[in-house]
Amino acid sequence: MLKKILLTIYLASSISYSQVATPYTKQANIQFNLPHKDNQDFKDAARGFISSLPNKGIIKDSEGNIVWDLSKYDFVNNTKALDGTVNPSLWRQAKLLTKTGLFKVADRIYQIRGADISNMTIIESKTGIIIVDTLLSTETAAAAINLYFQYRPIKPIVAIIYTHSHLDHFGSTRGLISEDLSNKIRIIAPQSFANAAFSENIMAANVMGRRASYMYGNLLTPGLKSQIGCGLALGSSSGKQSLVLPNELISKTGQEKIIDGLNSFF
Repeated sequence: MLKKILLTIYLASSISYSQVATPYTKQANIQFNLPHKDNQDFKDAARGFISSLPNKGIIKDSEGNIVWDLSKYDFVNNTKALDGTVNPSLWRQAKLLTKTGLFKVADRIYQIRGADISNMTIIESKTGIIIVDTLLSTETAAAAINLYFQYRPIKPIVAIIYTHSHLDHFGSTRGLISEDLSNKIRIIAPQSFANAAFSENIMAANVMGRRASYMYGNLLTPGLKSQIGCGLALGSSSGKQSLVLPNELISKTGQEKIIDGLNSFF
């Protein structure tokens, strides 16, 4: 009986995401559509562009397995959304998210976008670079930093800043530094970071993984009638993850630190 129930659920889910939307869903999608006449955000998303991710955004692990494939989302710019099946605002957001690669945000501040579910920010300090958030997988982080170094001077990482304890902001640190450098590089995070990271990714790991599958649709294949994107990004990578514990903590808002010649406020 249980097998029959599970098979029914699987078949239902397989069929449901491969069909066009019902009239009710189409009506709802169109009703909650945002105004699209202002294209300033497309100009903003393209500003400072330096280079695309190499190999069409396909990133592999050491065994040759693909852990991130940006090319699967080419359909967003090469086809037209099915009327009403995809919420027009989600489709528009997906188009914005295909603006990927290395960008100059301001003098001495760069970003790698679209190499994972989160972005990596690089700040050029006095003698090296400061990384703000390191992505989800070690492989995507390595690809991101390699892209940066193709266009900027190769300098050592002097500090890494974790903005918060979600895995996509610290899980790829081992793709940037080796274990031998863990005590030589400043790893800065909010107070109680370790407790929050362990609670979310160990104690509640199964629940969080299941939540992510529903939230991001990462079990679906990207396509016109399935996964278009997950709002804040196109999707998430599937590579190796790591945890390098912080060696400096931020205990209050506005706390000041001098990092390699830069005054930083948290």
